[in-house]
Amino acid sequence: MKKDIFIPKVEHVYLAVVKEYNNEYECDDWVAYIINNKDTDLEMVLIVSEGFDKDTSAKTSVMRHKIDKLPAKSYAKVELLQEEVLKLSNSFNVSFFEGQQMYDKKFVFEKGTIKERYLRMIPLLNKKGILKK
Repeated sequence: MKKDIFIPKVEHVYLAVVKEYNNEYECDDWVAYIINNKDTDLEMVLIVSEGFDKDTSAKTSVMRHKIDKLPAKSYAKVELLQEEVLKLSNSFNVSFFEGQQMYDKKFVFEKGTIKERYLRMIPLLNKKGILKK
């Protein structure tokens, strides 16, 4: 029965954590973005995020986000990541529709991987960040 279920592979949809300057509070913030590098729009994008630590069983609240439509070759801000959360692993479960097909992928930033030394230029965003494919 399980072998009959088709689960399509997610391609050209990424999650990035970017360090950017916040003009309002005059400080640097870590912000998560979803990137649609496809030639088609994504519809009803649902993102469920959570911070966790397997060693200490620490967990954050579960955050849920919805984007009605994410146009082709675009991106959207998902959430602000506070400094305390960066000490944990952070997972982002992303589900969306492309046409009539539903897709699902989990992006995980392991603890200790969201640091300035890992920043790289992210082309579509034109900002430095950490990209998960």
